Amino acid sequence: MPSKPSKPKEQTESSLPKGIGKPATQALALMGVSRLDQVTRFSEAQLLSLHGVGPKAIGVLKAALEAQGKSLAKGG
Repeated sequence: MPSKPSKPKEQTESSLPKGIGKPATQALALMGVSRLDQVTRFSEAQLLSLHGVGPKAIGVLKAALEAQGKSLAKGG
């Protein structure tokens, strides 16, 4: 019986959502962030200060975090 192809690891629950876009993903990677749970260390203002992270990416990240009962850090 042939085996089913495995799903890519980036689709895991803790990975960054694809909807944030490539520039935001790259900006976060430069900050050492590759998983959604790592985003909680940063505030919205800190994330918006990164080149490539805009309001759309923030909205997607907030929604993904909220779905897991988490949120961005408070303050700046």
